[in-house]
Amino acid sequence: MSVIPRPELVRGDDGVQRCGWSAGDDEYLRYHDEEWGRAQHDPTRLFEKVCLEGFQAGLSWITILRRRPAFREVFHGFEVERVAAMDEDDVQRLLEDDRIIRHRGKIEATLGNARATLELDRPIDELIWSFAPETPRDPPRSFADVPAITPESNALSKELRRLGFRFVGPTTMYALMQAAGLVDDHLEGCFRSGPASALRSAVG
Repeated sequence: MSVIPRPELVRGDDGVQRCGWSAGDDEYLRYHDEEWGRAQHDPTRLFEKVCLEGFQAGLSWITILRRRPAFREVFHGFEVERVAAMDEDDVQRLLEDDRIIRHRGKIEATLGNARATLELDRPIDELIWSFAPETPRDPPRSFADVPAITPESNALSKELRRLGFRFVGPTTMYALMQAAGLVDDHLEGCFRSGPASALRSAVG
């Protein structure tokens, strides 16, 4: 049986052209339009992204996105100090909460990542953005042009692991860079895509 390839771009009922991955789910559509690829500098939201991208490993992002309200509830809005103060009793409680991903390693990593964040010698947003590409590239023309790993994501992964973070592999960190706007991987022709010069202005 032949597999129908995913379209590169789709045009919605509103007449707007978007990246093909945003089609078929209202939450994905909202996420594509309002969040993915926008420059995020808020340290709490960036800590949240580090943790949720770790939870996403091996799963689809929509699985995490639909559970994000519950993740925010059980992890105290991803306030670093409160997450760092959680203990084994909290881990056991979360392992019984079917609203989130019940993976002990990922839950424990979230607590450990919060503690590692508190030990940083500079804010986590400054640390993450220091790995943004110096020369943003122009929008990719197809899904095939979007990398899974880049030198920058590999370097960010190595630094975070050195600092005690877990579930921060180079592929996971590239997904973070896409989501937080360090890179712009909206496809050429998507209404959210723009020339590299526009991202340079937003970053610099």
